[in-house]
Parts: sequence; C-alpha cells; structure tokens
Amino acid sequence: MTTLKPARKKLPIGIQNFREIREENHYYVDKTPFIQQLIEEGKYYFLSRPRRFGKSLLLDTIAELFAGNEVLFKGLHIYNKWDWQTTYPIIRISFGAGILQSRNELNRRIISLLSDNQLALQISCSDAQDVTHCFAEMIRMAHQQSGQRVVVLIDEYDKPILDNLTNPDIAQEMRDGLRNLYSVIKEMDAHIQFVLLTGVSKFSKVSLFSGLNNLRDITVSKTYSAICGYTDQDIDQVFDAEIEGLDRQRIKDWYNGYNWTGESVYNPFDVLLLFQERKFKAYWFETGTPTFLMDLLTQKQAWLPQLGSLESDAELLSTFDVNQISIEALMFQSGYLTIDIEENIGDCYFYKLRFPNKEVYQSLYSSLLRQWTNNPQAEVQQRRSLYQLLLANRFADMQALFTAFFSSIPHDWYRNNPIAQYEGYYASVFYAYFAALGLTIIVEDSTQLGQIDMTLRFNQQIYLFEFKVVELMPKGSALQQIKDKAYADKYRAEGETIHLIGVEFSKEQRSVVGFEVITEDI
Repeated sequence: MTTLKPARKKLPIGIQNFREIREENHYYVDKTPFIQQLIEEGKYYFLSRPRRFGKSLLLDTIAELFAGNEVLFKGLHIYNKWDWQTTYPIIRISFGAGILQSRNELNRRIISLLSDNQLALQISCSDAQDVTHCFAEMIRMAHQQSGQRVVVLIDEYDKPILDNLTNPDIAQEMRDGLRNLYSVIKEMDAHIQFVLLTGVSKFSKVSLFSGLNNLRDITVSKTYSAICGYTDQDIDQVFDAEIEGLDRQRIKDWYNGYNWTGESVYNPFDVLLLFQERKFKAYWFETGTPTFLMDLLTQKQAWLPQLGSLESDAELLSTFDVNQISIEALMFQSGYLTIDIEENIGDCYFYKLRFPNKEVYQSLYSSLLRQWTNNPQAEVQQRRSLYQLLLANRFADMQALFTAFFSSIPHDWYRNNPIAQYEGYYASVFYAYFAALGLTIIVEDSTQLGQIDMTLRFNQQIYLFEFKVVELMPKGSALQQIKDKAYADKYRAEGETIHLIGVEFSKEQRSVVGFEVITEDI
C-alpha cells in the first residue's frame, strides 16, 4: 500500500496578512483557540514577544475575526464557535514602519494613523490635530454609528521608544507622547469591546500607561506561552511535508526553546527560512541584533560565561524604562534569554533564565566577540582555526592562536573600552570563542573540592580549564589548582580522555602567557 505524501503549501515568509495566507494557500498554524479564550476571559490585554514572532499576524487575525470575515476561518477551531452575524468597528494602530526621531515626528505619525482609521470607519474628528481628543472621539463615534463597541488593536506600541534608547532624552519624549495616546483607552471603557497591545518590551504601567492599569499582561502566562510561535506539534503536523531531508532533532536544537512558563515554541521566521533554504543558519539573529544590547553588556562589564544562567524576579524581569534597564530584562524581552524555571518562594516569583537555543547562544557570542575585539576579520579566521585545532588537540597552536588574537587588538581599544579594564575580560573572551562555535560548555562546574572554571565536552573528550591572572597568582597555579583539587575525579568514571588545561593571562602584556596541559588517556 502506497502512503501519500502530504501536500506542500506556500511558506508565509514575512507575511503578516491573515487574508493573504488563507486565500493564497499558505501554511497557517491555527491560533484561534488562543484568540477565543482571550475574548471569552477578558477585555484588556498586553502581550510582549521578541521581534518576528508573529505578533502582527495575531492582531490581523483578530481584526478579521471581529470584522466577521467568515470565509477566512473555515476549517479553523473558532469557525463553529463565533457569531458571524455581528461585526465590530476596529481601530488599528501600528508603529512598525520607519524610525521616528522627535516628538513632532511622533505626533505627526499618530495624527496620520488616526486619519487612516477615520477613513476606514467613515467618521471625522472635530479637531484632528488634538491627539487625545480625536482618539476618544473616534472611539465614541464608532460605537454610536455601528451600535457595537469598538475593538482597539495596537501593534509595536513601544517601537518609537526602542528606536531611541541610545538617546534617553528623545526616548523619554517618545514615551510621554505615547502615554498621551494610550491614556485615552481606559476613559473610553463603556465604548470598548476588546483591546490588545503588543510589542517587544514591557514598560512599566506608571511610566507609559498612566491610568491604563487594567491591562492584563499575558506575556508570562502558562496558558498563552504558545500564542505566538510554532510548537513541536505544529512542526510535525502542519509542516510535515517540509521536514523530509532535515534532521528533526537538529531543527529542535537550533530553533526551539522559547518559553514563557508554558509550552515551548520555535521562532516562526527561523523555521520558515530553514524550510525554504534547507540550511541551518541564524536567520532570526542576522535580521538585526540591537547595538544597544551589545553596548549595555560592554558598559556593565557583563561576565560572559554567566549570560546563559542569569536569575531574576518577576519585578526585575518586567522592569523596563528609559532610565532603568537591566541586562536581564533587556535580554529576556528582546528574545536572547528565555525562562528556564519559574519558582514561587514566599509568594514571590523568581525566574532562572537560559538561552533559548543554539542559534541565539552561538550567534550572540559571535557578535560580542566582534564588538569586543575591534578586529572582525581576525575574529572570524581565528574562530574557524580554533575548531580545527581543538579537533586535533593541537594545544601549542591553540595558545599561539589566542596570543596572536590578543596581540592584534589595538592599544587604544584597551585604553578606551571599559570591558578590558577588569581581569575577567581575558577569560570571558576565551570562553566566548568556544561558545561561538556552539560547543557544550559548563561554567563554574561544581565538584566536591571546588568549582572548575570551564568544562568543555567535545569529540567524546573532556576539557577542564582553570584561568588565572599572573599578576595576582604565581605562575603555574592554574594547572596546579586543577590537580590539587582533583577536578578530574568527577569525570574519570565516564571512560573518556580528560585534558587538564591551566590558562594564564597577563594584564600587563595583554596576552596569554601560560597554557599548560596534562592529558589523561582512558
């Protein structure tokens, strides 16, 4: 008996229009169960997700639903559960297009967006230049004209602020201008049916929403963890025809892992481009890593080996304001970290964070190396060589590679860059090289007598690293500590070759000055 292969459809790469996806035979992952639950449970919602995660498509789907476009939903979960005879007036606002660089530009954009909605609703504001008055008047008139309360959908609500984070004064002006707009919503409660605001970040209610304190934040909600993105079940069922010829576990390792305390999901942008190109690459990461994040990690002298194991509480994780941005909140909200474990301790929620997948883990360290070294071409060549040297266990050449790397960095960079002024910089860059290769690394690996600075598993071998600065410790103390504290005991029962590696740096010479290795064969 011949098994029929599933029919292939168009890949909706970059398409945020629900109608186009449904009418032109694109793949669609049914998110209407989540939408139905949202509508049945409440009225005012806020959702934060990283860029290119399907937020705009979600809003467009909700708009088509409230507009009563029945034919688009045929075959979907909500089709037989919705009153198609009732339609609602819809106000849609998106700040996704372009970059606004002043309060005047923001005001002009808001007036233009409100004008577009007036045309769609066939109503006119008495004073189109007064943003708050016009927005409130639109909502009230749309309700009176249609007899149904209004649906308000706002996409990329925070983009004018995020685009100006490197200029706090302008960012604050943008925040104040947006607050002026959003404050209208609560006052119009009697005229509103449903509200959803989406964006990348979550600014505090005090700083941005000022009075709109009735929004239910579903960002970290077990129920809605998979409201955007693709689940494992989606990949196996909806995209079954695309999987052939690709390593299924590798798809999961590279692109799955984003979690908001519920079911983990894949970034849709990554998966769709993988199915098109048939190559494992950092598609999402390459679309734009914020320079602001790289600058913040440098300014705050972030200890790179710990980036993938940061911890936070609920308040810090959701605290994001122009003058108060933590590394944890920024990396979580922008998608470079995700939730690993949620703990309730004393009625307070604490979170352990991790990198979502191999794409983010490997690509982030590559970007940081380029930021920290000021010599991108050398970094690329040396990272490629490092893998080959490690594969052959050519330790002397490995020391020469790192020595050459540190020596290639201009003196002015050391003098002007704050990250080079603390002793952990050298070990941090050393670690980043291995992480940028996507290798399996354990930092501060606990044993009975202490902690191994870095444990690397590669090619069925184990590498134990200890780092020291010679100006602070006697020469040879790095390898001696590995031996004195019997770090290798933890791994001897595994029957793999173990390499004990003591690496010593000199702050004065700005280089690797010691690289001692003892190999314990099986």
